[in-house]
Amino acid sequence: MNYCFKFPSPLAGEGEGGAEERGTDENEIRDVILTGFSIPAKYGRAGKAKVYEFKKNRLNKYYEQKRVEVFYTIEGDAIISVTVYVFYGKWEDVK
Repeated sequence: MNYCFKFPSPLAGEGEGGAEERGTDENEIRDVILTGFSIPAKYGRAGKAKVYEFKKNRLNKYYEQKRVEVFYTIEGDAIISVTVYVFYGKWEDVK
């Protein structure tokens, strides 16, 4: 099934700090939803996560990887991104 993706508008202003400020963007959020692994979610939402190589400094600290978690709902043919978290660190066995 082909889904239409809907993001809070503007994406950068989503929640506190915005997705781009946290270190992710619309393309990465789509990728997490389409190719990430399932994670537990509450309130009837779905959750997916994916670990990306990062190998950069963020806020004056070097991180090997970042993990993007997306919580979303599916309404008809639309996937609606509700919450996006970005964590920085290193995950050995989760890809």
